[in-house]
Amino acid sequence: MAPPILDELIAWLRIPSISTGGGDPKDIARAADWVCERVIAAGGQASADTTHGGNPLAVGELKASNGSGPTVLIYGHYDVQSVGDLSAWTTPPFDPDIRDGRIYARGAADDKGNFLPLLHVACELAREDRLPVNVRVLVEGEEEAGSEAVAKWIAADERGADCAIVFDSGMADEQTPAVTVGLRGMVMVDIEVRTATRDLHSGMYGGSVLNALHVLHGMIATVAPDAEGRVREELRAGIEAPSPAELDSWRRLKPGDEVIAEVGGRPVSPGAGADYYVRNGADASLEINCIEGGEPRTVVPSTARGTLSLRLAPRQEPSEIQRAMESLLRSAIPDGAEVDFHWQLAHPALSDPESAPIRFAADAITKACGTQTALVRSGGSIPAVAELMNHGIPTIVSGFTLPDDAFHAPDESYSLRSLELGERSAHELYAALAKLP
Repeated sequence: MAPPILDELIAWLRIPSISTGGGDPKDIARAADWVCERVIAAGGQASADTTHGGNPLAVGELKASNGSGPTVLIYGHYDVQSVGDLSAWTTPPFDPDIRDGRIYARGAADDKGNFLPLLHVACELAREDRLPVNVRVLVEGEEEAGSEAVAKWIAADERGADCAIVFDSGMADEQTPAVTVGLRGMVMVDIEVRTATRDLHSGMYGGSVLNALHVLHGMIATVAPDAEGRVREELRAGIEAPSPAELDSWRRLKPGDEVIAEVGGRPVSPGAGADYYVRNGADASLEINCIEGGEPRTVVPSTARGTLSLRLAPRQEPSEIQRAMESLLRSAIPDGAEVDFHWQLAHPALSDPESAPIRFAADAITKACGTQTALVRSGGSIPAVAELMNHGIPTIVSGFTLPDDAFHAPDESYSLRSLELGERSAHELYAALAKLP
């Protein structure tokens, strides 16, 4: 017989709540309602909130059994990425399949399986009249598509919480749980270049007319990282060195060269592996994500498109870095070229590793998992975390994903052991956070 949490996860994963294109709004609504139904069945209050536009937010509350105590907000997202090439999946992406100790489905790791223990345990404790804290529930449907609605909801929320818990991160390695104290922000830009009304013959016009790909290439060259993988100084404003406590924690983690090798990567330069945790948690990095234009024949392309993403270190200000980046890109635009920019910004986030919520969380997760919890920084971004912290809510970011979970890829999966660790950790976290002043 499957444990109740696994039955719940299977039911939630069957809902194809795709937010990145191709999804059905009815399925999006069903995934939000599914969350609300769990909270209401446990004696709480919940509803789907659409006051800020976009996909509905599942918003609810469960009262502490003793009638008082700290308030903890739990955040996750029910939306998932599109499935891509269906033929690359071993089993259908919305027909969950359990094999070799894993559950395979789109959203299994990101973020339904990772988040669910927080919701499941809170509801279980409420039904049993043993919930030691007040739990506010906030589950969004646009994390994969910008998080605009949840940002507006957090900004408008006047109640707040004593702390928040976000299970949308991963373990330091297969045996070591982690609390993520830093998340990088992002400045992302889509660039479109136009240099003529149509593609032209390269023999008749090449060397005499602007080439859109040449223009785009020249623009990218102004911001591209150096041979060591480092971004230029104009894009590094605000970077601060990590704390001694974090550096000490990182020294106990798997060597960076091994981390890179396990995913089939190759270091950008000698020493990059040794600096892995600093580079990917406490530094900025710029990647050329995509370049499109032209055809494999003798033309002078009239249009070109590119996407660049600059990950920001904690303490960097996205709007300031955007201005610097745009100035550099515009400096390489020649007369006659028309260029459009579309920007997306996300703030970084950084918690004090010595704060009470982080200390309580690390101890609780250590107790649940039987292994000392590492304090890490993530190279990724979770926009809602920065919004919560900017709103004055200390935020605990953790979770139990692993590198081979293949989130955003075919055959995404989540370890049943990770699900169990999440459930045990949620129990310990609620008990520990009841002691918050």
